[in-house]
Amino acid sequence: MNEKALAVFEGYKIRRIYDEEKEKWFFSVVDIIAALVQQPDHQTARNYWKVLKNRLKKEGSQTVTFCNRLKMIAEDGKMRFTDVADVETLLRIIQSVPSPKAEPIKLWLAKVGYERIQDIGDPARSLDRARDYWKQHGRSEKWIQQRMMGQETRNKLTDYWQDHEISKEEEYAFLTNLIHQEWSGISVRKHKDIKGLESQNLRDHMSEAELIFTALAELSTRQIAESVDATGLTENADAGKKGGRIAKKARLELEEKTGKNVVTGDNFLPSGNRGKIERKASPDDEDN
Repeated sequence: MNEKALAVFEGYKIRRIYDEEKEKWFFSVVDIIAALVQQPDHQTARNYWKVLKNRLKKEGSQTVTFCNRLKMIAEDGKMRFTDVADVETLLRIIQSVPSPKAEPIKLWLAKVGYERIQDIGDPARSLDRARDYWKQHGRSEKWIQQRMMGQETRNKLTDYWQDHEISKEEEYAFLTNLIHQEWSGISVRKHKDIKGLESQNLRDHMSEAELIFTALAELSTRQIAESVDATGLTENADAGKKGGRIAKKARLELEEKTGKNVVTGDNFLPSGNRGKIERKASPDDEDN
């Protein structure tokens, strides 16, 4: 099992892992239960599953026997054993839970499982879906190419982090924001505010220049980290600062030559919802 990921169903994070040999997704049962009963408290969802599991056993159901135990990242950031099940087993479990979300989550499970199997056989399918989505939303071919190249750069960086003791979601978020702050002079949240974004993906609303400098910062970070075998949060944060500063120097030079800010309020929101806040220079923009 070599691919770990988080999926999201109506705001609920679902831990999952893909078994290459069996060509199946295995999902955290407790996470599915939490989404079914609309219970954000993980301990309450865990207790619900414990009671349900015992009831199914007493009823002689074989469903529980098909659940495996695998290590997944827990709330405290540590790898802990938890019950997991494939889509077929989960569909049986869902039938035992009275919930208005039963049918929606069944459709969701079938969809994510089917798409992953298709993508394993033809990885270009997932790229084609993303390309079609951006085209439908008015992106140019040039922008799409830059967005996809930037995503590849991002994926290589996060793969490096995963292999070098970065595992918690907050650690990924911290490093991402640190790099962004270094190259742009503002945080990710501030950048979204400038563009008038709320829950939208910031990169999907970046200009070509913003995408290029983000990719340069992340490429530089990874190569610096690789050169010193950066491991853990502190060492990778140091690499992130250095990588971000490389892109910052390039940004400042470009802005000096063109007289234009790289970071702007421009976005791809529907007309009338454009970002209204202009970016102001930060003291951190001073080259040093």
